[in-house]
Amino acid sequence: MSGSHVRLEPLTMDHAAGLLEAGADPGIWAWLSSRQPVELGEAEAIVKAALTDPDRRAWAQIDLASGRFAGTTSYYQIVAKHRILSIGHTWIGAGFQRTALNTEAKFLLLRNAFESWGAQRVAWETDARNLRSQRAIERLGALREGLLRAHRIRPDGTSRDTVLYSMTDAEWPGARARLLARLG
Repeated sequence: MSGSHVRLEPLTMDHAAGLLEAGADPGIWAWLSSRQPVELGEAEAIVKAALTDPDRRAWAQIDLASGRFAGTTSYYQIVAKHRILSIGHTWIGAGFQRTALNTEAKFLLLRNAFESWGAQRVAWETDARNLRSQRAIERLGALREGLLRAHRIRPDGTSRDTVLYSMTDAEWPGARARLLARLG
């Protein structure tokens, strides 16, 4: 999937070096379920974990202007029978934050989910303390559904509350128009 700012391509082991480089800022990893990789082998382990998870379809986000690896995003919790899936495991390197890259990546994922796969619902989950992520999800047009208490264990062993968001197929046309307007 490709737009004007980003190309989403299936994540492969060939992306590990780019993941290591784009993920060099420790702040990126504050809310993620993986610890920051500091050597190539650790980046390869993160990619391998994504690729071997049967419940996940991981994408590399490639910045079209530079051709560089910018981050990752994924479909996960895919239940074809119910036409539902989640978008997450998303992070973007510091140099690509606050650009159109993430908005366009989410637009491409949503368009594919609703218009190609026929999804009836797309969901997002984020750490209750990650207010920046919550605002970004809300800007997509997703609605906050609630809080899942003690939902996950963070890499540091603490308990995480998770904020749940969703968008339905009935809401997609309005969100689509707003996202296209934002992207210009």
